[in-house]
Amino acid sequence: MSRRLQMMLRRMVMMRRILHMKGDVMCTVLLLVLFCLLLYARHIVLSSGWDKPVWKLHIHGSTNPSRTLLGASGAKVGQDSQREFPSSPSGPQLPPCKPQSRLKSPQSKSKSKGKSKSRRRNAVPTKAAGNPLPTMPPFDFAGYMREKDNRNFKLLIDQPEKCHIGGAEEEGGGRKESGSNAAPYMLIAVKSIAADFDKRQVVRRTWGKEGHFENGVSIRTVFLLGVPKNHTALPLWDRLLAYESHTFKDILLWDFEDTFFNLTLKETHFLNWVNSSCPHVKFIFKGDADVYVNVENILEMLRGQEPDGDLFVGDIIINAKPIRRRTSKYYVPEFLYGGGLYPNYAGGGGFVMSGHTARRLSSACQQVELFPIDDVFLGMCLQLIGIKPSRHQGFRTFGIPRPSAAPHLQTFDPCFYRELMVVHSLRVPQIWLMWNLLHDPKLSCHNRTSKSSWPFKWRGKLGPMVGEETDYDEKRVFVTH
Repeated sequence: MSRRLQMMLRRMVMMRRILHMKGDVMCTVLLLVLFCLLLYARHIVLSSGWDKPVWKLHIHGSTNPSRTLLGASGAKVGQDSQREFPSSPSGPQLPPCKPQSRLKSPQSKSKSKGKSKSRRRNAVPTKAAGNPLPTMPPFDFAGYMREKDNRNFKLLIDQPEKCHIGGAEEEGGGRKESGSNAAPYMLIAVKSIAADFDKRQVVRRTWGKEGHFENGVSIRTVFLLGVPKNHTALPLWDRLLAYESHTFKDILLWDFEDTFFNLTLKETHFLNWVNSSCPHVKFIFKGDADVYVNVENILEMLRGQEPDGDLFVGDIIINAKPIRRRTSKYYVPEFLYGGGLYPNYAGGGGFVMSGHTARRLSSACQQVELFPIDDVFLGMCLQLIGIKPSRHQGFRTFGIPRPSAAPHLQTFDPCFYRELMVVHSLRVPQIWLMWNLLHDPKLSCHNRTSKSSWPFKWRGKLGPMVGEETDYDEKRVFVTH
């Protein structure tokens, strides 16, 4: 009896062990199955892109679409603006140190240096995702079309005496110009932004220096600015420009956002200013702050030219096609410009025009609908008044072409720059260095020891421009600055 009981007890113990082992195995298998299900679910989520953030653009009925995309507020400028600037450069009053309200700009049109050129393509990469996001244009053209007729903005900082130079003492030797309230021979107008104080300074100290040149030729300089869009990038920007205007008396500031496509507004407002504040100027050079300009060469080119006639000279682009790629910063939709080619226009790096032409352009640009690319817009205005811009090889607003006869030539060689008029895309130290190199009396080019300020002459002057007119899309240039 006891033996049987022992056998039964052994069987019960074995059964218990077997059942315990089966439970552990089942739990392990169940955990493996759950783990595989989790891995599979994670794979499904990653492949579908559900973990990516969803980009949404909410446009409310009271918000302008172009300002939504560009971050501008909707109130009109000039009515509720709290900014105050000195109306006269000679006034010592400066804006008070107090918090400024967020600047409000009515529209956002911005610019480009023109450019329907195959060599200038700035594609913006889209955010990587399982399902690619649709490519968006640089800004809301529908909003631009609705607001493009708002084209008159307040002048916040003016220089009303800039062109009244008769009897005024010049820097340096205190030389006086004869005559009363005589207009300058040439006005230099430089496009700039508030943050680029260093660029304005190097222009003031080098090629944009005001004063007298040979034969009593007088030159005056102004910088064209709008209100900066990003205020955090330059705190107290308004005080900076007020102090700068009080010190140098060369700042022109308008109450529109200084954005890429608003350079067209900068063009029209500057022409209006010339027409009202500098109507008797003989010639105008207008360009960017990142160019090097041989002013002596430009003055030599203008010698013998009549200021009362039409003249518009620069790096002229012909047969340029509108860019239809949405990824380009120069993208222009067909509903905004349906033509196959742009009119001939000058590269915005720098061009020269007579005062007579500037006054005619001021009137013509009021009749032409605003276009977001300011160089092309100016070409449209020239076309309206029947002026054909002239190309000159001394203007290199898209860099310097590699010389086939001397491929070893360094493009930053002062001997190469001394025979040019405008070269684009230089940094501040390079502009300062090139100006000093070209004005060094020890400079010797091609075994010549004459000073770099020797009279510059192009064969035939302004007659037929050197070189044939070719499509810039077919011309490759390089810049190694």
